[in-house]
Amino acid sequence: MQENINALDELNKGTTMGIDAINFILEKVEDKELKKTLKDQCDKYIKISKKVNKLYDEYSEKKSHETSTVEKAMTWSNIQMQTINDKSNSKIAEMLLQGTNMGIIEGRKMLNNKKLDKQVKLLIEEFVAMQEECVEKLKEFL
Repeated sequence: MQENINALDELNKGTTMGIDAINFILEKVEDKELKKTLKDQCDKYIKISKKVNKLYDEYSEKKSHETSTVEKAMTWSNIQMQTINDKSNSKIAEMLLQGTNMGIIEGRKMLNNKKLDKQVKLLIEEFVAMQEECVEKLKEFL
């Protein structure tokens, strides 16, 4: 049971970080196609986040863990620093690819946990597949 809660917490952190990063970076994006791509990706993160929270309710009466204010501030400041001199599509795509790849790695690690319930594994698989799809789309902007 605890493995499922931990996995759902990690998924929620991953989706929240994705949503935050995209929202922080959107203000720097001038290209309409990249902006649309990022908004679409953010919508996908939100959709999975809602599924995570709904499923979490089946495992715990507590609220799922999210990113802290400190983590959000660090994400924001990192984006500010990395884009201070370069706001190109390539730079933005590169930054998002790095974060997305970390999410894929964490998702794959979670899938190796044989103790997870089927519905939790399916949600992790959906998360990883969505991120892999995002990677392919972001590569077009490098």
